[in-house]
Amino acid sequence: MKTIPPILWQASTERLAASPTTSYISFLEQTRGLTFNDYQSLWQWSVDDIEGFWASIWEHFQVQSAAPAPGYRKVLARPAMPGASWFTGAAINYAKQCLRWSEHEDFAQKTAVIAQSETQAERQWTWQALASDVAHLQALLRSQGIKQGDRVAAFMPNVPESVMALMASASLGAIWSSASPDMGATSVLDRFRQIEPSVLVAVDGYHYAGKAFDRSEVLVDILKQLPSLRVVILLPTIHKTEHIKEYCNDRGLAYVDMQDFLSQSSTHLAKPSFVDLPFDAPLWIVYSSGTTGMPKPIVHGHGGTIVEGLKSLALGLDINPGERFFWQTSTGWIMWNSLVSALMGGATILQLDGHPSYPNFDTLWSFVSRHRANLVGISPAYIGMCIKEQYRPREHVDLCALKTLGSTGSPLTAAGYRWVYESVSEDVMLASISGGTDPGAAFIGASVMLPIYEGEMQCRCLGSATEAFDDEGHALINQVGELVCTKPLPSMPLYFWNDPENKRYFDSYFTQFPGVWRHGDWLEITDRGSAIIYGRSDSTINRHGIRMGTSELYRVVEAFAEIADSLVIDLEYLGRKSMMLLFVVLRGAHALDEALSKRLLSAIREQLSARHVPNAVHAIAEVPRTLSGKKLEVPVKKILLGQDPAAALNKDSMANPQSIQWFIEFGKALNS
Repeated sequence: MKTIPPILWQASTERLAASPTTSYISFLEQTRGLTFNDYQSLWQWSVDDIEGFWASIWEHFQVQSAAPAPGYRKVLARPAMPGASWFTGAAINYAKQCLRWSEHEDFAQKTAVIAQSETQAERQWTWQALASDVAHLQALLRSQGIKQGDRVAAFMPNVPESVMALMASASLGAIWSSASPDMGATSVLDRFRQIEPSVLVAVDGYHYAGKAFDRSEVLVDILKQLPSLRVVILLPTIHKTEHIKEYCNDRGLAYVDMQDFLSQSSTHLAKPSFVDLPFDAPLWIVYSSGTTGMPKPIVHGHGGTIVEGLKSLALGLDINPGERFFWQTSTGWIMWNSLVSALMGGATILQLDGHPSYPNFDTLWSFVSRHRANLVGISPAYIGMCIKEQYRPREHVDLCALKTLGSTGSPLTAAGYRWVYESVSEDVMLASISGGTDPGAAFIGASVMLPIYEGEMQCRCLGSATEAFDDEGHALINQVGELVCTKPLPSMPLYFWNDPENKRYFDSYFTQFPGVWRHGDWLEITDRGSAIIYGRSDSTINRHGIRMGTSELYRVVEAFAEIADSLVIDLEYLGRKSMMLLFVVLRGAHALDEALSKRLLSAIREQLSARHVPNAVHAIAEVPRTLSGKKLEVPVKKILLGQDPAAALNKDSMANPQSIQWFIEFGKALNS
């Protein structure tokens, strides 16, 4: 029997009394006659009566709908998964839900956005000013013929102008999609070519760790390969704009300097209008890669994003209207979307663009301290860096306003938990959460009602029927199994773009357990209700908090004349150092020398991103494959993580069983 780890934190009576969760429980008692004395009973009700639960979220958090009261006809018209139909008859808009606070007399002149970058002084927008800039960008898009269903793509950093462009797009019913400017042209085009955008909002470069990165040539390369574009809106950052402007003029693309446009428009206040949309109208397209094919373009809807965002902000992260929300992120990660969504709950969002520890470790922490952030979100990788550098924020800055520290992207070790309470604050709720890009929600998260045990996430999230399944589909307690969700969530993908029969969508999540979402993580649920994520159970790469597919790397690596075949294995797993290894089969007489390794890694960095770069490259004789020719990524991963080879794979199902012996020996050396 496992030893119960120590409790690191419990909410005070005062914290509980002021929490949105307490207010919500009181609402349930007053309006539904329901009484809950602990989190487990509240969670159980939320998954047993999913219609009642989500209806209560809609009512309690005041979802803005133009439809007659209660704002929809039926909560769950079709409960099947995939293909659930939620809140039929609703008339809503994500941007309207966010910007409603600009019309609130107590909020209009309060701060909505605070931003800082490596080259710009702090900038602030009130709710009213934010709504006005959105209105001007909305008018610009409308003047260019942009309408509901058109795609607006962004090659932008984490700056307020990105938030405004998203809001302007959403207000019209256009569909947003973003990529970070540090991504290579190949990686960006693999995403944007699939969705055929009409508009590209972009920068000509960015600053990171004290260096300027010129992306003007990359941007022109992207423009050349997106024939669907009609409009380019450029935010000059390093002022390499002439080439871009010239290309747009030559091709007949409308070109707008966003900085000039907004500065001229800001002379008068304006109010945006909003297109009322069905609950399942598409809001944005995000990407999650697999082992084959292009990155999956996942379409999330206005409605699911609204109800999930309102729920998670208040009942998971414990944030009230008027409090301040920070998450260190980029526009290529869905946590950026979550940062923006905090506006729905009336939170002020804080944006820090650039390296969080440049010029020193105080940068991030001074920023959140100066602006009295109530929630600070960071990655386990960043926590690991702080541990390595022996950096203790509490010794450098005042964090008295901090209530919640968020962590997601990969499993957080017990050492990471200890660092938070020893080096940040003894009185902070550590919200270690797991979910992500695919469901548009967290499966495992936090609650102010529960204690925090060292190394364990607090709970299954409200409304999320999450279990750990064995191979036969039986729920496990105190054992590691596949993370599954047995009932639909409103935020689950509407569909994948260009997947008319939903085949790719179905194959991504529903093949192993029919009617049950399989997420691809190893999960343990304890008999205390807490949870531990151990890592990916499939071959998807979780690199520095960003999920990506091996197929992207294979396309780059196998384009080399010297490379006949390749295999990429990510060894991210709780309790051990993250490591991604590239194995290559060389063609003919070619050798894996230092020069070839450098060229491989450089191509991956330039065409994809720095996050895609492996830790090491190894030459092998052949890639293990199934009889049908599929690369055996998962069995090799299990072997390299230390699993018994006999349990990891069946050699009789292999086309080349002799190939696995090399990996068995390599795994022994790796784990010795």
